[in-house]
Amino acid sequence: MNPGPYIAGMGIVTSLGFGVESNLQSLISGEAGIGKMQFLQSAYRDELPVGEVKSENEQLSQLGNLPGGWPRTALLSALAAREALDQAGWDKKNAPRTGFISANTVGGMDRTENFFRPYIKNQDRGRLADVVYHECGAITELVAAQLGIRHFVSTVSTACSSSANSIFTGARMIRSGQLDFALVGGADALTLFTLNGFNTLMILDKELCQPFDENRRGLNLGEGAAYLLLCSEKGMDALKSKALGRLSGYANANDAFHQTASSPEGTGSFLAMKGALEKAGMEAADIDYINLHGTGTPNNDIAEGTAIRLLFQPSFPKMSSTKSFTGHTLGASGAVEAVYSVLALQHGLVFPNLRWQTPMKELPFKPVTALLKDQKMRHVMSNSFGFGGNCSSLIFSAA
Repeated sequence: MNPGPYIAGMGIVTSLGFGVESNLQSLISGEAGIGKMQFLQSAYRDELPVGEVKSENEQLSQLGNLPGGWPRTALLSALAAREALDQAGWDKKNAPRTGFISANTVGGMDRTENFFRPYIKNQDRGRLADVVYHECGAITELVAAQLGIRHFVSTVSTACSSSANSIFTGARMIRSGQLDFALVGGADALTLFTLNGFNTLMILDKELCQPFDENRRGLNLGEGAAYLLLCSEKGMDALKSKALGRLSGYANANDAFHQTASSPEGTGSFLAMKGALEKAGMEAADIDYINLHGTGTPNNDIAEGTAIRLLFQPSFPKMSSTKSFTGHTLGASGAVEAVYSVLALQHGLVFPNLRWQTPMKELPFKPVTALLKDQKMRHVMSNSFGFGGNCSSLIFSAA
């Protein structure tokens, strides 16, 4: 079996709260973070529920002692990244070969939207400073500078698989000897651009989403950030913390079926999961829990479910979609659910698939609907499947 790099620390911010412990307690209590918009000023405020982080930008800046005027994505990113480093006991003075590989899909779009509101009305108005951090890479550069990481800095943007891809990019660099530490994950903030774009695709649910339910209607958007500090054996020896687990398998596949829809046969999903198992040197029966991509859209859930049926039948592991708690955090989702997967391993938990009622008629399995405790957890698979058929699967194993 491929042991993979160690996981030395984790950090997370979602609609469930700030920090790993706050998120864990919400998952255990079954309290979802999805509800009415409070901070995003949208015409759909009373119509489309979202998973917002419960703070305005000024509060986020103060909480992290961060500069004012940063895009929301950067603020969320910095808060979660710092927690991961602090949990691991990382010190930049003693860790020169540290990389920061961060993912996002929206960049500083919120600041750009602030610019265009007055500009559209009067082209002599609008603060050009608001668009300085528009592109995705600018978010990574801001946070890397704040953290003091300079050895290797890179941005991944592959839709909803973005932060899953950043995680295994860091793992590959550690395995190849290019890095001792890799801070990996991603962030995305809710913006009007995102909300309106997904609404145009007609895949948003006006009620709270029901992933893997026969009567599912669509997804709820969310926002957040999450990071893991991966390290080599040499890096782990340099830290005072205990390993939280390992990343033992990973794979990416692209079925190129459609710009926004998954292959109905689940081709990309199947190849990603199969590839991750092969990388880990495992069989399907070795997986104890799958954190499903599980968005709640008709297309996604049948594609992912079909792939799971083909790969795992006749014996299926326990599975659930934690997007029923947070909403779909887009570029951050792979990292958010990676943190939840490691928490499942650490605490022997399977988190519930909230609001599930009716089995999908095409599938011979159903998700877990109540919290399961004291589970024997050795290996957890986490799926992240994005637009354009970009599909990634990660396998986390107990340390």
